[in-house]
Amino acid sequence: PQICGGCWFYRRNCRGNPNCLVGIGEHVWLGEIDENSFHNIDDPNCERRKKNAFVGLTNLGATCYVNTFLQMWFLNLELRQALYLCPSTCSEYTTGEGIPKDKDYEPQTICEHLQYLFALLQNSKRRYIDPSGFVKALGLDTGQQQDAQEFSKLFMSLLEDTLSKQKNPDVRNIVQKQFCGEYAYVTVCNQCGRESKLVSKFYELELNIQGHKQLTDCITEFLKEEKLEGDNRYFCETCQSKQNATRKIRLLSLPCTLNLQLMRFVFDRAVQNRLLILVPLNYPASRNAGGIWAFLWDAILAHAKPSAWQKEAWQSTAGRGKLARWQTCPVNEESVSELVCLLCFAFCTTAEPSKSQTRKPKCGKGTHCSRNAYMLVYRLQTREKSLTIEVPAFLQELVERDNCKFEEWCNEMAEMRKQSVARGKIKHEEVKELYKRLPAEAGSPYDFISLEWLQKWLDESTPPKPIDNTACLCSHGKLHPDKIPIMKRISEYVADFFYRRYGGGPRLNVKALCKDCVVERCRILRLKNQLNEDYKTVTNLLKITVKGNDGFWVGKASLRSWRQLALEQLNEQDEDTEHSNGKMNGNAQNKDESNEDKREEEEELNFNEDIVCPHGDLCISENERRVVSKEAWEKLKQYFPKAPEFPNNKECCSQCKILEREGEENEALHKMMASEQKTSLQNLFHDKCRPCLGSWPQETDELYIVSQFFVEEWRKFVRRPTRCSPVSSVGNSALLCPHGGLMFTYASMTKEDSKLIALIWPSEWERIQKLFVVDHVIKITRTQADRADPESALYTSEPQLCPECREGLLCQQQRDLREYTQATIYIHKVVDNKKVMKDAAPELNVSSSEAEEEREENKPEGEQDPDFNQIMHAFSVAPFDQNLSIDGKILSDDTATLGSLGVIPESVILLKADEPIADYAAMDDVMQGEEDLGFGEGAVILGRGMDGQLRLDLGRKGRKWRR
Repeated sequence: PQICGGCWFYRRNCRGNPNCLVGIGEHVWLGEIDENSFHNIDDPNCERRKKNAFVGLTNLGATCYVNTFLQMWFLNLELRQALYLCPSTCSEYTTGEGIPKDKDYEPQTICEHLQYLFALLQNSKRRYIDPSGFVKALGLDTGQQQDAQEFSKLFMSLLEDTLSKQKNPDVRNIVQKQFCGEYAYVTVCNQCGRESKLVSKFYELELNIQGHKQLTDCITEFLKEEKLEGDNRYFCETCQSKQNATRKIRLLSLPCTLNLQLMRFVFDRAVQNRLLILVPLNYPASRNAGGIWAFLWDAILAHAKPSAWQKEAWQSTAGRGKLARWQTCPVNEESVSELVCLLCFAFCTTAEPSKSQTRKPKCGKGTHCSRNAYMLVYRLQTREKSLTIEVPAFLQELVERDNCKFEEWCNEMAEMRKQSVARGKIKHEEVKELYKRLPAEAGSPYDFISLEWLQKWLDESTPPKPIDNTACLCSHGKLHPDKIPIMKRISEYVADFFYRRYGGGPRLNVKALCKDCVVERCRILRLKNQLNEDYKTVTNLLKITVKGNDGFWVGKASLRSWRQLALEQLNEQDEDTEHSNGKMNGNAQNKDESNEDKREEEEELNFNEDIVCPHGDLCISENERRVVSKEAWEKLKQYFPKAPEFPNNKECCSQCKILEREGEENEALHKMMASEQKTSLQNLFHDKCRPCLGSWPQETDELYIVSQFFVEEWRKFVRRPTRCSPVSSVGNSALLCPHGGLMFTYASMTKEDSKLIALIWPSEWERIQKLFVVDHVIKITRTQADRADPESALYTSEPQLCPECREGLLCQQQRDLREYTQATIYIHKVVDNKKVMKDAAPELNVSSSEAEEEREENKPEGEQDPDFNQIMHAFSVAPFDQNLSIDGKILSDDTATLGSLGVIPESVILLKADEPIADYAAMDDVMQGEEDLGFGEGAVILGRGMDGQLRLDLGRKGRKWRR
């Protein structure tokens, strides 16, 4: 019974069978076992540098571009030698006192970091070293991929500035000698032949590869002549006038290390982003510059996906000028970046290409080809082949100290592996012996133990904890029958060993199964089976038509769900058997959760309570109930003995009937009131019949005022008298100040305050006073000396205008306009001096309310601004092509506030687009501008400045964005 044929074949376990002990993890310990399975410790010798191999650099996340340049600079022997000559700032090393053994070496400058890294790359015994100190000193973000070319430029500038303070000229001028060249912008006048030069230094040459297949073509384009004609003519100082001319770049001197930057990025206006040009480019293994300089291809930097380089950066092991085999320069496999990675090839010519170089583009003899290279490095053939670099004594001592630490670590790892193997062999023999005696023989004593604990015992990676059987106990403190499927029956001999070795409890032996729970479980199962039979019976009884007064009222909703309600009651009884002193399955239950569950149960309606009225009697709505036969009701009562019972002849609730009659009477009364008021106040109901706000009516010299709020509420009641409450009073106090004075002038009522005020005819006002309670009478009187001249009219109010409060109201209104709470700003595109409205035209919603701030917190990173990309996507106009204006005023001041620009809520900003940029030079400017901006966002950014004012920032080319 302990071995199931199917389980033995498929190596899986019958979780419902407590006697099946197959597939619980025992196969790991049975038979012969490889010693490596007893530990998860890698062989430390795998971390050791191989003979004649390069030392790798750990990738700290997204620092592969840094590691690439470090390896390339390390292989520049002149640069490495100059850095070794830099004196150290630490007094312990300069005075020859030696390195303190109790103190770790901490480089203080960038040069010291490079010295230490280069010394380790040269003589370390490690397979790879950690450059985190160098990266931290530069302040680089290890989680963000930076532009490699920009990093190279900035670091060379930093290194040159640092070394310029050195006294040794070989150190001070190493960057200029190795990387700095000169060229001149030469302009020649076609009239007189005068030549003007503008000399400039360079550390790399930026070559356009668009439309080219050969490196020589890229260089030719870089050096080609440009004609200066027409409006672009050149002012010649000799001729003292504008003349046609030619302009070109003339190389004056080339550095020992020539860096060629290939401009593989172009700006795509359609997607508003930079794109990588993956076109093949042929480049020579050597380059002769005008017959004077001879260069050999030294290195290539290229973009490559991780799958193409298998977590390894490639480098050559041979010196320059010799045939080389490709070998790996490893990196730490645990921290390889999943972003675009950079490969560094340090090479002269290739004898044996790497196996990973598949589908290599075809190229001619003496040339190579790459579709993803973005930097080529050529070396001047001037170096002596016998040049050797010796590591300074203090750096070598540091390297030897690190090598000693590495050896200690290797020995420690090897000892740990040895001890783990020894423990594994002991555990192996122990498990094999115990597993043979694990099954309980027929008629022998046995114990129940959880399958989960047994699996942890067989899993070497998770040492077993003390045995805990409390989760399997019932309310009587014995083994619950429902927990049998997750338990296993083992022999008493093995159980004694487990409890003696690991402890825990309580022990669940042959008498542990709870008889009371088994009996209760059987009863519940019988009731559930009976429920299925009774459901069929009740369904048939409900089809019988009830005659006379023998039936009972039952709610239709209760009849639809009675079977589910009965089943839930049985499940609750089953769960109650698992409770014991506030515990379920041995786990303490939260009292607050228990009370909350009880409250939810009380809120739910029980069977037949859906036809009980608020007064506890039978509800008056017959649509919600039906009559069932006496036999059907008796069946239902068996499952719901406490359900409310209403015989067929039971009268409905008398109080509900009275309330129903009163409700009908109130509805009729409201309809009558609404009809009378609508007939009496026809002018108030229809705007077209009321006094015009634009001009004073000639029929009268007196008008009365009510609030627009009163008018709107009254109209709601008249339109829907059964759904809305009747309006009983006119609240004009809201239009008056605390002193009892009026807050509005007649002029403001016709303009900005027209949404708050409603003018009333005198005859209509008389009817209003009869129908409603009026708290304050507000009247406007017109006095006109000359009837023929409307401008001579004077307007007075009762009560009179309060000037102080009126001024305060105006100030508050202006402040509200500057708060931009729930405000909207509209953008209209102008084409040929005509506004263009689109379905997706953007509305810039600006709010300082808490609700808006909460919504902004849920937005993705980079979309906190209210108009993120709205303008650009709605009108397909890039930020740098947007010209914005309001009321004829161009919005070009980046520092101005919205208030000073006149941008208030509901304002309309006009957008006019510039023509697209066609030439590549302008495109490069656009690309640089996009890098400055950081993201290609929409043109309008609304954000708070340091002074708390909302500012309008215009994202145009070359300007920074404020967030």
